Amino acid sequence: MELSEIRDLLRQMYGGDNKPITDGNYDRALAVKCVNGTFVGRKTDDVVAFRGIPYVGEQPVGKLRWKAPVDVRADEGVYEAYYNAKSAYGNPSFEVGSMYDLDEDCLYLNVWKAEEPAATKKPVMVWIHGGAFESGGTVDPMFDCHNFVKENPDVVVVTIGYRLGVMGFLHLSHLPDGKDYTDSQNLGLLDQLMALKWVKNNIAAFGGDPDNVTIFGESAGAGCCTLLPLIEGSHAYFKRLIAESGAVNLTRSTEEAIHCTDKLMRELGCKTVADLMKVDGDKLLEASAVIFIEQAPERDGKYLPLNTFEAYANGAAKDLELLVGCYKYEMNFFVSSFTIEGWNKWVTERKKGKFAQLPAHEKELVVSFMNDVEGEAFQPDSCLFSQSWFNAPIIRLSEEQTKAGGKCYTYYFTPESPDPVMKCGHAIELAVVFNHPELSADTGRAFDETFCKTVRKMWIQFAKTGNPSLTAEQSPDGKAKQWPLFDLEQEQVMVLDEFDIHPAREADVKIVDRERTFFLSNYYMF
Repeated sequence: MELSEIRDLLRQMYGGDNKPITDGNYDRALAVKCVNGTFVGRKTDDVVAFRGIPYVGEQPVGKLRWKAPVDVRADEGVYEAYYNAKSAYGNPSFEVGSMYDLDEDCLYLNVWKAEEPAATKKPVMVWIHGGAFESGGTVDPMFDCHNFVKENPDVVVVTIGYRLGVMGFLHLSHLPDGKDYTDSQNLGLLDQLMALKWVKNNIAAFGGDPDNVTIFGESAGAGCCTLLPLIEGSHAYFKRLIAESGAVNLTRSTEEAIHCTDKLMRELGCKTVADLMKVDGDKLLEASAVIFIEQAPERDGKYLPLNTFEAYANGAAKDLELLVGCYKYEMNFFVSSFTIEGWNKWVTERKKGKFAQLPAHEKELVVSFMNDVEGEAFQPDSCLFSQSWFNAPIIRLSEEQTKAGGKCYTYYFTPESPDPVMKCGHAIELAVVFNHPELSADTGRAFDETFCKTVRKMWIQFAKTGNPSLTAEQSPDGKAKQWPLFDLEQEQVMVLDEFDIHPAREADVKIVDRERTFFLSNYYMF
């Protein structure tokens, strides 16, 4: 399907402009009063969806481009919440959310709740989408939470948009006129925090418990979930997190960030922030191709520590409960997305910088690892990147959180697509988690229904209690699922196998090649 066709389809499904309701003609049963207005949703099959609610007082346009998000103001108006907002400027090449209409006016969220009121406040789950920090959006049909809430009416779910790529993670303070842009390198994270503040202050009106919020995300969204606890004051807004295939290694140094900005400036022929402010969003997005998948949150020493793993080891998140995991063939998703030819070209360019900078003994470990990988010609590089970007960092994060006295539950997802390249690749769990078996572009098939329900029940149980274990009564197959905490002796993980969910030692399922690639968890940009 062509990009224009996908955009038109998304417009038909979710598009439109939410308008003020000034004549008093609206269904009070579908209206929720918030700090910044009363928002009227739409009901389908006993689930009410509220789309396109702004969580800032002013959108980051004009003079507010590359500025921290502005908090909401009190508003007594009544507004439609029928349609998704536009997506943040993002690369449309590999995420559906960026195939929609793009705009700098993009800081909005969506809420799903069961129509029937509950006797007690419900746990809240806040989704942070992925997309390599430069793509994606809540308009993606995968993140339509109707099916999820219909099956699990005992939770309230929120999905949030945030600034991406050069709008959300561009280092500017080193430029001649950059002294007033000391937040620009981590704006995407600050947007997420502002959204979580909105949730804290308003979700009770939707039936949610503001003191029982779980953030969850995948890929870059999972990275964000693990990084947000490192920002001062963030723990006031959530008490647990689920990170699906992403960790605190998904960052870059200030030096790397400056290098990316300078490449972009050369591409655009700009020298100052003032020059950049004159460039429209489409042109900025087009030019950002020169730093494709090089943009990420910055370890700036202001919002994020210089060593993110060390921060976990020192107890930065020990008061939070974590559920984290990875997949059997993570990078195969990217091989499938790029095509094998495109993948090989990308890997060749990617390895020129970091690999050359590794100490000799680390280079030897990497070469030794790759020489021992069996499979298709692309597999050695794919396995290496799976280890360095996802698998080893997830296990390392589990270890550091446990060392600090915190709680961490860890999983290893193994069901495979029939596609011989994709197999069990990155993002393959999304259709399972969001209850969209019909969206099979990654899975290649519908996974076993009981397995899928069990995974969702575990996620819900974790959001409710901080423990994903299921009793026999709670488990869809009638069998108890005891999920052990990760510990430093056994290092047990839950293997989410399609027909045999069971705990196992990490060493037995060989998630990481500890001796030869564990050190690579330091290198996101490798």
